[in-house]
Amino acid sequence: MVTPTGRVPAECGLFRSFWLAGFESASHVNINGQRIDMLAATQHETQADADYARLRQVGIASARDGVRWHLVDRGTHYDFASFLPMLRAAHHRRVQVIWALCHYGCPDDLDILAASFVDRFARYCRAVAQVVAAESDEIPFYTPINEISFLTWAGDKGYINPHCRSRGHELKRQIVRAAIAGMEAILEVDQRARFVHVDPVFHVVPPRGQEQLADHAVSQTAGQFEAWDMLGGLREPELGGRPRLLDVVGVNFYHANQWEYPGDGPDDRLRWEDTPRDERWVPLHRLLERTYRRYRRPMLIAETSHFGVGRAAWLAEIADEVALAFRAGVPLEGVCLYPILDRPDWDNVNHWHNSGLWDLRADEHGILQRVLHPPYAAALRSAQQRLARHRVAA
Repeated sequence: MVTPTGRVPAECGLFRSFWLAGFESASHVNINGQRIDMLAATQHETQADADYARLRQVGIASARDGVRWHLVDRGTHYDFASFLPMLRAAHHRRVQVIWALCHYGCPDDLDILAASFVDRFARYCRAVAQVVAAESDEIPFYTPINEISFLTWAGDKGYINPHCRSRGHELKRQIVRAAIAGMEAILEVDQRARFVHVDPVFHVVPPRGQEQLADHAVSQTAGQFEAWDMLGGLREPELGGRPRLLDVVGVNFYHANQWEYPGDGPDDRLRWEDTPRDERWVPLHRLLERTYRRYRRPMLIAETSHFGVGRAAWLAEIADEVALAFRAGVPLEGVCLYPILDRPDWDNVNHWHNSGLWDLRADEHGILQRVLHPPYAAALRSAQQRLARHRVAA
């Protein structure tokens, strides 16, 4: 691990457990114009204490979770009624949480591209940091704005708010500027604060027989680094980025993260599930090495999982890749199973993805019961044991 000051500490380990749980907290306005709220949909907002307790039972003591900006920020005042019970439940169960302060969603009256967006986000971040500091003296962890690159792409495509098209670079600059202002506001409250910046890592290749598109594929692949570069002041330093702010690099990796250029359709995806696999598929440990060599920062696999019957097989492969990353000297601080609870689709709330360590089943009172998925749980136990040995050896 390399700290923001460049020093290498004698002991590594940013998180209480190497394995983390991710509670889906997206709260954006979807393609249908509907505000979604995944913490409400999964009932995590009301079952947080029990959910955190379950994590400890499976050897997980750290998590990613969310503060819902649109519920806290009322324009004229802040209302923390949606956040404080979760914050206190985490402390009660001794679960360390990385709090996402904006998981795509912002208040209804706020235009992301307006000048007021940056200042308002900074004020909100300061207010959250003050609440967290008042509740605990532990070092706080935050993700200011989740998946800046994905949010930019989705907003530019009109898939989620702000539903603007062909303004991608302008939107990314604005979101980065807000994230930087938010971090500076947090540091005014607590200089010890740590920041985990989460975005997908991916790889793009030219279609077979179309090598003339190779440069386009390379350019698209390189785009994944833009937000991290901006936050660290490596690109467009006028936005205010600096090395201290690019703290922990959180990478998200799923089965659809590699594709043929331009990647506009489902048939462009390099199929993880095929045997034999496409020889153009790049193993995750190589993607991790590539990212680490670029930034030399501590790293977290901030999101990874599969769905249905493929959950256990995916996790076993992730464990293999993490072991290879350790051997290559990548200072990986953890792996976050995301989502830890199953969750509904953003655009069709009646479709559940079957992607969690716990599936959700409604009882006769409408309470979503957490049902452990045995093959996934067994794969997690095996991975925990195996990687504990590898970490010691590393």
